[in-house]
Amino acid sequence: MPKDEKPSIFIGKSDKKVSLALKYANRHGLVAGATGTGKTVSLQIMAEEFSNQGVPVFIADVKGDIAGMAKAGEMKDFLAARAEKIDFDDYAMGGFPVTFWDLHGVQGHPLRTTVSEMGPLLLSRLLNLNDTQEGVLTLAFKLADDEQMLLLDLKDLRALMVNIAERRKELSAEYGNVSAASVGAIQRKLLQLEAQGAKKFFGEPALDLRDFMRVTEEGRGIINILAADKLMMTPKLYATFLLWLLSELFEELPEIGDPEKPVFVFFFDEAHLLFKDAPDALMDKIEQVVRLIRSKGVGIYFVSQNPLDVPDSVSSQLGNRVQHALRAFTPKEQKVIRAAADTFRPNPKFKTREVITRLGIGEALVSTLLKKGVPGVVEQTLIRPPSSRMGPLTKKERKEILDRSLMGSKYDKRIDRKSAYEILKARAETRAEAAEKAERKAAAEKEKLKRAKERERARKSKAKPRRTTRKRRRSNRQSVGEAAAKTAVRTFTRAIVRGILGSFKR
Repeated sequence: MPKDEKPSIFIGKSDKKVSLALKYANRHGLVAGATGTGKTVSLQIMAEEFSNQGVPVFIADVKGDIAGMAKAGEMKDFLAARAEKIDFDDYAMGGFPVTFWDLHGVQGHPLRTTVSEMGPLLLSRLLNLNDTQEGVLTLAFKLADDEQMLLLDLKDLRALMVNIAERRKELSAEYGNVSAASVGAIQRKLLQLEAQGAKKFFGEPALDLRDFMRVTEEGRGIINILAADKLMMTPKLYATFLLWLLSELFEELPEIGDPEKPVFVFFFDEAHLLFKDAPDALMDKIEQVVRLIRSKGVGIYFVSQNPLDVPDSVSSQLGNRVQHALRAFTPKEQKVIRAAADTFRPNPKFKTREVITRLGIGEALVSTLLKKGVPGVVEQTLIRPPSSRMGPLTKKERKEILDRSLMGSKYDKRIDRKSAYEILKARAETRAEAAEKAERKAAAEKEKLKRAKERERARKSKAKPRRTTRKRRRSNRQSVGEAAAKTAVRTFTRAIVRGILGSFKR
């Protein structure tokens, strides 16, 4: 490389060499084109070039054929002919340093994050919540912070929602109205999310971004490949994960301005999934990340069949473009072609709109940023052939790479430390024990009172004479015989007295 030439990655050749200056690789880009036109190969050769320049890369492998980058390709006649045609003199086959990742932990090391790191905004999108439900979910995160409870996995969040339902009246007074219907809706959607496999995504150990940004001892950037073929069955989880990853890069990496080469390059395949049905708040977040993350040294490259899948507010920030062939069978497709052609700086040698429909496989219209970030004139380019394998790995080959990986000992085994679920469970058990203890105490007090009453009744019963032992009270009324007897006695007594008194008088 001449001394005055800046480091760049070689993309291909038109009537001159077409390269992407590393200094402007963090200005983002777009790789677009119809199915079967060569988008995957363009993505592959760009990743190879970045790796050779010491730049770590992340790629979502949607179809499973990017994994072959770990192995050297097979030299074939058409590849050698292409290399000769574009003056790719040092073309040789070779594999690249690859680390495999998988949200499901099957085809790669498990990729995890915590519920807290995901945050209520992205999680609301993942759960497809309305504004009211999102407000309740935001309340849940605030409550967890206030009561110092970690939200690590989905069982933590589910336990917290149960707790909120039980304390709804109390929390409504402090945090605002908590709708029972909203709590129930969130609980149901969490169950649905678990059924889609998201349970494995949330937990610990969470991804350390530094493990994505490694280089080999030889100075080659590690290519991180996410197995996304099964993940595509749940497109919202796929898009939310990738947006979370971008957000984490944006928040964690320091500001470094415009470095001589990127610190990390991110390829987002099936880009339309990121923007489809995204609410305004989320779109604002995406635009902010794309606009500002380049100052952290990160380049984002969207890969899509239709260049209009990327909204204008984001597309305007994509300085480097590789446009493969588009088809024009319908008025709508013709509109797409016109829009795609108008994004390029015209080349007086050809009409861009016409060339887009005539491009062959492995050809593309390429425009990259030149000195001072000025867009270069669009070039009809033959894309350079890849050095690594074009196609998937066998299960045996993938397993061998995983077994040698340094990331296995760090991420393969899941850990479960004390968090909201355990805290709330302990609180519930404490309340249950306290309630049981209070119930036992109340029962004991009741039994004690009952026995005291029984003893008092027994005491009183013992002190009081029984009616059966009393002497009958004689009646004051006299019988006829008694009355006659008493009258006779009184008459006789009076007669004696009168006789005695009469004798004294004499």
